[in-house]
Amino acid sequence: MRLNPVFLLSATDVAHFPSDAKTFGAPEVAFLGRSNVGKSSLINSLLGSKQAHTSSTPGRTRAINFFALYEGAKTQPALIFADLPGYGYAKISKSISSEWPQFIEPYLTERETLALGICLVDTNIPPQASDTQLITFFKQMQRPYLVVGTKADRLSNNALAKSVAALKKAHEVDELLPVSAKTDAGTKALWQRLMEVVI
Repeated sequence: MRLNPVFLLSATDVAHFPSDAKTFGAPEVAFLGRSNVGKSSLINSLLGSKQAHTSSTPGRTRAINFFALYEGAKTQPALIFADLPGYGYAKISKSISSEWPQFIEPYLTERETLALGICLVDTNIPPQASDTQLITFFKQMQRPYLVVGTKADRLSNNALAKSVAALKKAHEVDELLPVSAKTDAGTKALWQRLMEVVI
């Protein structure tokens, strides 16, 4: 199914979140990860367009950016992508952390239309405590989530298998889907998972 993306809005407050009048209650998929995990690149790869802004400066995204995905000429979106601010980058981590309770935590805990959280982890580096913290947050909130490993093209098959195994063990998850925004490896499988939330 081909989905056409349209930028909806940027939210820095709960009051800014899209209303049902804008989204018709379409299921939302939230993308979260460390500031340099390649989140925007993956979103652009999935959408087939440059909707999400990529920056050479990690942590540039300070709002939740919402994108509506439409099927063909339909006027109601089939799916909403929510691009959340990155975390864990030393220079801006304190300022980002201070903003989480204001509008990011309420979005993750209270947003009724949030159908799936995509927790992005970097397959090229050892498991990070901040990623474990995020995944544990989803477990505790009993929110549906999927752990996705980015930048899989940079590793050989053997090295990638070892990295995935180490990440799964460290984050205590049974599933981790490796993907590459550069080669599109794994994105078809990821799309299949995303479409499962479309009613």
